Amino acid sequence: MTTTLHTPNATDHLDVLESHALFILREVVAECERPVLLFSGGKDSAVLLHLAAKAFAPQQLPFPVLHIDTGQNFEEVLNFRNRAVEAAGARLIVAKVQDTINQGKVADPGPLGSRNRLQTVTLLDAITDNDFDAAFGGARRDEDKARAKERILSFRDAFGQWDPRQQRPELWQLYQGKVNPGEHVRAFPLSDWTELDVWQYIGREKMDLPSIYFAHERDVVSRDGMWLAVGEFVEPRPGEKVVRMSVRFRTVGDANCTGAVISDASTLEAIIDEVAVANVSERGATRADDKFSETAMEDRKREGYF
Repeated sequence: MTTTLHTPNATDHLDVLESHALFILREVVAECERPVLLFSGGKDSAVLLHLAAKAFAPQQLPFPVLHIDTGQNFEEVLNFRNRAVEAAGARLIVAKVQDTINQGKVADPGPLGSRNRLQTVTLLDAITDNDFDAAFGGARRDEDKARAKERILSFRDAFGQWDPRQQRPELWQLYQGKVNPGEHVRAFPLSDWTELDVWQYIGREKMDLPSIYFAHERDVVSRDGMWLAVGEFVEPRPGEKVVRMSVRFRTVGDANCTGAVISDASTLEAIIDEVAVANVSERGATRADDKFSETAMEDRKREGYF
């Protein structure tokens, strides 16, 4: 099977997805006073930042970019974050989980313990401290069954919590973003996109991405059904064998809970071919933080997670 990079045509589905995303970005900015764009450095947030730059060109972004830094990021992702935000001419706010730990708000899991689940407190503090009333995120409904319950505009109460039963209807793509003081809304312009849509759009727009998305040689260990990259945040345990193989990452998260997939896909064309035949979502296949329980993602979202 060979899939070429995206070729425009009169009924281009990527044009439809892009147009709707631009509409959502502009609508939220029109209704809310202090929006912010959440940026992880992954492919979805990269597409979201790219769309935001298009939505408000030729002016600069009318909102800052917020990164929740766990301190356990891949170096390639941090380098890309700085590069992408600078290219967009945006203001970058970095909220650090380490600061939340130092304040005694969450427990320190240790140098090799996962900080992924600690992000929620740091995120909610950053939203409160900056009086943000809207936060754009790059979540897609096909990532996880809890994501599938999400509306385009997801309302959070004064505690930052999400209740899927208390969301507003969005008939005929009509959105209402007004919130009461202390509340905020999460806006997901990529909700109806698929992983394949994202990669085809990246190819069409010739976008830059972190290098870890493309196949490369890396030392890995097999743990919990995943290939984890050996490095600062992942040390081999007794009985684990370090092997060097060609891998790439389908999703970006903390280095100690994001698994790689065995792959030789080193070009956009090869990645699109690979994604086109995948039968498991990127998060479902390679994110340990989603495997705590059947409702892991939904539990975290109710607490205020992305």
